[in-house]
Amino acid sequence: MSHLEIELKSLKEEIISMWKLVNTQFEKTHIALTSLDKDLAREVIAVEKRVNGAELKIDKDCENIFALFSPVAVDLRFVLAVLKINNNLERTGDIAEGIAKFIISVDQSFDHSLLEKTRFMLMYKEVLTMLNEVLTSFEQEDTRMARKIFERDELLDEINIQANAITADYIRSNPERIDQALYLLSIIRKLERVGDQCKNMAEELIFYVEAKVLKHAAGKSVN
Repeated sequence: MSHLEIELKSLKEEIISMWKLVNTQFEKTHIALTSLDKDLAREVIAVEKRVNGAELKIDKDCENIFALFSPVAVDLRFVLAVLKINNNLERTGDIAEGIAKFIISVDQSFDHSLLEKTRFMLMYKEVLTMLNEVLTSFEQEDTRMARKIFERDELLDEINIQANAITADYIRSNPERIDQALYLLSIIRKLERVGDQCKNMAEELIFYVEAKVLKHAAGKSVN
C-alpha cells in the first residue's frame, strides 16, 4: 500500500469509530428516556467530550492529507466526504447531549398516552435504524442502502409536523403536564434534525462513490 492509501484507510477507521460512538450515544439516550435513567443521561453528556475530540482529530487528519498528498479523483471525494460527515456526526452528538439534558430536567416518566399519540417511540426507533443503516452503507460503500435513508426520513417529517397539534391538545387536557409535553415536543424536533443529518451523510457517501452531488436535487430516492 502507498503512504496515501495507508492514511486513507486510517481516516476511514477513525470516522467509523466516531460514528459508532455517536450511534451508541443515541442508543443510550433512548434507554435513559424510556427508563428515566438520569445517571445514564449524565454519562451521555460526559462522553460528548470524546465526540468533540474525535471531530477535531479527524479534521486535522483531513487537512494533513490535503497538504501532504494533494489527493485527486476518488481519493479527493473521499476526504471531502469524510470532512462533511465528520461535521454531521458532531452535530448529531450535540443533539444526543441535548436530549440527555432534557431527560435530566424532567421530574417523572413521560406520559405513555402522549408517547403513543405522537408516535414518539416509533420515531426514535426509526432514527436509530437510520443511524445504523447509514453507517453500514458507508462501511460497505453501498449507495443503494444509502438512498433508502431519504425515504425513511419522510416518516420523521410526518411525525414532526403532526406533533404540534397533538401536543397542543394534550396540554389543553393536561395543563399540569405542560413542561413534560414541551420537553417531548423539543425532543421530537431534535430527532427530526437527526434525520436531516442522516440524509446529509447519505448524500456524501453517494458523492464519494458515484461522483454525484445530490444536495438541493429533486427525487433523491431515484437511482
